[in-house]
Amino acid sequence: MAPRTSIHPLPTRCPVCGEGTHVERVRCGACDTAVEGRFTTGWVQALSPEQLAFVRVFLSCRGKIKDVEQVLGLSYPTVVSRLDAVVAALGEDVPPAAPPPPSHPPRGGQRRAQILDDLAAGLIDADEAARRLKKAQE
Repeated sequence: MAPRTSIHPLPTRCPVCGEGTHVERVRCGACDTAVEGRFTTGWVQALSPEQLAFVRVFLSCRGKIKDVEQVLGLSYPTVVSRLDAVVAALGEDVPPAAPPPPSHPPRGGQRRAQILDDLAAGLIDADEAARRLKKAQE
């Protein structure tokens, strides 16, 4: 069996021209079997290394923008902008930017509607929504 060498992240972009790359050889780490051809990395190759790092954080935060803000130390508009850039890189249409959540929630029925909107948009989870709705009734 061949000696193991260090494994590096797959470059998804050509360092010369910036275009997407493809894989020509894949090898099994256990039995050393290799397969050659032209393989794609799928949607991953459309993203830059920075975008892939952002997607990893976004997924680890389960898509909760508020958590992504905290982990990366970014503002809501910056997180949304980076998410929009990832969506655009994947060739999808980017919807118009959503307004950031209000820093001072509205009162009464408007506040309840805002909480439900935040829940529907994935900005808060069900537990947080329940907590906020209960507080809004007090």
